Amino acid sequence: MIFQRSLIRELTQVAMAVFTVLLAIVLTTQVLKLFGRAAAGQLASDAIFAMVGFATLGSFGVVLSLTLFISIMIVLTRLHRDSEMAVWQTSGLSPTAWISPVLKFAVPLVALVAVVSLFLAPWAKGKGNQYANLLKQREEISALAPGVFKETQGGKRVYFIENYSGEAGAANNIFVQLIDSEGRLSSVFAQSGRLYTDDTHGERFLLLEHGRRYEGEAGRQDFRVVEFQRYRVRIDQGLKPLSESSSKIRPTVELMTEGDQGSRGELAWRFSVPISALILALLAIPLSHYNPRAGQTLNLLVALFIYMFYYNTMGVVESAISRGKVGWLTGMLPLHLSLFILFVGLMAWRSGALRRNKGVC
Repeated sequence: MIFQRSLIRELTQVAMAVFTVLLAIVLTTQVLKLFGRAAAGQLASDAIFAMVGFATLGSFGVVLSLTLFISIMIVLTRLHRDSEMAVWQTSGLSPTAWISPVLKFAVPLVALVAVVSLFLAPWAKGKGNQYANLLKQREEISALAPGVFKETQGGKRVYFIENYSGEAGAANNIFVQLIDSEGRLSSVFAQSGRLYTDDTHGERFLLLEHGRRYEGEAGRQDFRVVEFQRYRVRIDQGLKPLSESSSKIRPTVELMTEGDQGSRGELAWRFSVPISALILALLAIPLSHYNPRAGQTLNLLVALFIYMFYYNTMGVVESAISRGKVGWLTGMLPLHLSLFILFVGLMAWRSGALRRNKGVC
């Protein structure tokens, strides 16, 4: 039908513009956040732009869902405001007739949201975690330059070595200054040292030999001096990556075979993202109804409240499932059913109101 083709065409155009704006906001937010982490020494500076890409891919599902909801709200609200909706309704179209074109537009995007949420987002989080960890290790290793004091982790570590053999990974006359998480200062002097990898956990260490460790501030009673034959410093200590066993980065298929509470909570969230995108797309139909007497922004404020309530409640339920307080179905299913019932109720109310005021519309 003519109105379906025109509606889908306008929805597509608006969605492209909305997606561009939302993507720019996400990119800006991620860049500022990661620059802050890099300035604090929690992230290697070389990893910022790659991490922006991984973080953006990880948030694609929510961005697409919000794009879908906003686009439908904008287009249908404009049709009400410009009285085009009244013309279509006078021609015999009921409010339920808009469900079909909205679904034709929304279903492909919902399918894309499902792919992102179930497969692409966990992959991006895992790869971003691995990449940040790798560059952080390289940054620590690059600090081992002979004859130069070098800082890493935002000044929490200072390295100095007199001689260094890159091929053998061995160094002589080493100085390392460390500031731990509690702010305690310690200085380590060693005659020799070398880099090695712990095969058990894959972590890189600087093994120092024949030296002393000074802990505390000079002149205070708690100042300690410890002599050692061997002392090792983990060179990736400043980075706290996600564990490889974290449910946030594990594949969906792997989570489905597990029965622990954390896996169930993460699965509930991943499946809820596309489901919520579809329900919100349907909810936008009755929420877009424009009443000139109520003002131009009332329906938008109500829609924003429902969206924020929906996603915040999803996060709360996911946390409750992960802690074992509620089950998967008993947690997420009532939430989605409640929003779908709200859609049905609003559609019934709009249809009834329009039939009672047909002459006015």
